[in-house]
Amino acid sequence: MRPAFALLLVLLASRHATGDDSPIATDRPAVTDSSVVVPSGSLQFEDGFMDTVSDGQRTLDGPETLLRLGIASKTELRLNVPDYFGPAGAGSGFGDLGVGVKQQLGPSAGFDVSLVLALSLPTGARGISSGGYDPSVQLPWSRSLSSNWTAAGMLSVYWPTQDGRRNVTGQTTFLFDRQMTKTSDAFVEYAGDFVERGGPMHLLHFGTAYRPTPRQQLDLHVGVGLSPAAVSHFIGVGYSFRWQVVHR
Repeated sequence: MRPAFALLLVLLASRHATGDDSPIATDRPAVTDSSVVVPSGSLQFEDGFMDTVSDGQRTLDGPETLLRLGIASKTELRLNVPDYFGPAGAGSGFGDLGVGVKQQLGPSAGFDVSLVLALSLPTGARGISSGGYDPSVQLPWSRSLSSNWTAAGMLSVYWPTQDGRRNVTGQTTFLFDRQMTKTSDAFVEYAGDFVERGGPMHLLHFGTAYRPTPRQQLDLHVGVGLSPAAVSHFIGVGYSFRWQVVHR
């Protein structure tokens, strides 16, 4: 996303203060997605940058842009803008474009639950793109434990293309989130990937988010790998905001 365009969107988001004033709920920075959709008529931008070290190799990627558009009270459309992976050299370039839909199924029996269906399209650079049309299914959930504590998690199945064939991957996550103040929270999360071919990838993840206004969020997160197949460690930052494009 070009800087001037991104700045224009931030200014628009600040000016349009009418509409749904519910606090922003993002799919970042945790691996676990939010268990709710964005409000109907809202367009939400979630962006960030991450520095990852794996097998002694360092990779920077960004802007990690996810666009979420609320089209009904419990339905949103999703667009994963291609991410750029660097630094420049072999294996650098843009990744694949992703499209999807999210349907909120809860709340039910104290749980918020959503179903996310997505498809990755082979639009990326050679060495970055999977080269295939890769579907995925995610089921994020959450439950409030008290006024300050929330438990959440996600069950997922991915069908990535690797070396020209599918490598079915199951993923499970679990986190505890603690509301620190009215405008900030912190979490600790476990994420595990279990692949058809290859060793399991276990990850321990920590993060925090600060919301200067109900429609904006700043985040910081770090993670460490717990198994040989996982990344060594990473650190990331992000900024998200919601813009009410349709006023009811």
